[in-house]
Amino acid sequence: MIDIDIRPVWRFRGGDAEREFDFALVTLLAGIEATGKLTQAAEGAGMSYRHAWNLVADWETFFGAPLVSKAKGRGTSLTRLGQRLLRAGQRARSRLAPELENLAGEFARTLNETLTETVPSLVMLASHDYAVAALRGLSAASAAGLDLQYRGSFDALAALRRGECDVAGFHVPEGPLGELMRRRYREFLPPSQFLLIALVTRTQGFIVKRGNPRGIRSVADLGRPDVRLANRQRGSGTRALLEYLISGAGLEREALRGYDSEETTHGAVAAMVAGHQADAGFGVQAAAEEYGLDFVPVCRERYYLACRAPDIDSAPVRALLELLRGPAFREWVAALPGYSAAEAGTVREDIEPAPMALG
Repeated sequence: MIDIDIRPVWRFRGGDAEREFDFALVTLLAGIEATGKLTQAAEGAGMSYRHAWNLVADWETFFGAPLVSKAKGRGTSLTRLGQRLLRAGQRARSRLAPELENLAGEFARTLNETLTETVPSLVMLASHDYAVAALRGLSAASAAGLDLQYRGSFDALAALRRGECDVAGFHVPEGPLGELMRRRYREFLPPSQFLLIALVTRTQGFIVKRGNPRGIRSVADLGRPDVRLANRQRGSGTRALLEYLISGAGLEREALRGYDSEETTHGAVAAMVAGHQADAGFGVQAAAEEYGLDFVPVCRERYYLACRAPDIDSAPVRALLELLRGPAFREWVAALPGYSAAEAGTVREDIEPAPMALG
């Protein structure tokens, strides 16, 4: 089977000079910002200290300006240029990753169908999530052949109803906050026709700058004129949840600065905040931690994978259940701030009832 990885290429031109950007520099700059030490940043980026230093020096020569500064007793820090280069790289990577992975998956599927007359055993459309992203890599080393494509929650469920995929991923807030969303999702999922597989629980809330300088504590603060919002794309469950919160607070969406912005991942929202292009975004705690930001929790969510009821006993879905219940997935999720895989692989007939005793 052929696997494809598509990555963006940046070409920098300055005068007569031109060179291709090495995205390893973004990982290295992020490590410097987080640790204040080039040695630790190099280790985290999987390169030697000498290679890390040469990489920084080469790009400083190209730009004609420093990316890092070293002060006795204070370690290594990023200059303004270094910070802006880091934010641009982080945002591009977070924003483009789902689309590039979708394109790579479609291309690989087409080639494999042509060359081997085989197709992935399970087609999954799912709202972007850190735990869902782990499934792609883990499934490659298991019996759960997976063709994962990122779609908003509502788009994924609509595709499942049309028979365009085998599994659809979506998320629902716990408790009273999620009742309206549960009603909307149930329109797609008649209990007699579909079953739900528990994936993870996660924490959603406000992603804000370190120290929360705008003092954002509730959705009402998004209505202030000094607050800029980084929003998710239309059709995503996270955007729909924020819309319910905004309506509940009596705010007018059109009055919110940045409401019409559309970012396709939680990481892209966090990158906007980290890059000072927004003051707040709504997303998962893990995204805030990834970018060294603060987080104001709002609710817990359950992330489900829906499938047609007759498919629960199919070999591909059984392989997926085995993967979710295994130690590799649970250990990966345990490292994500605000996440839990305690019920991963549990099968349910409806959203949030007692689990079924299947498998």
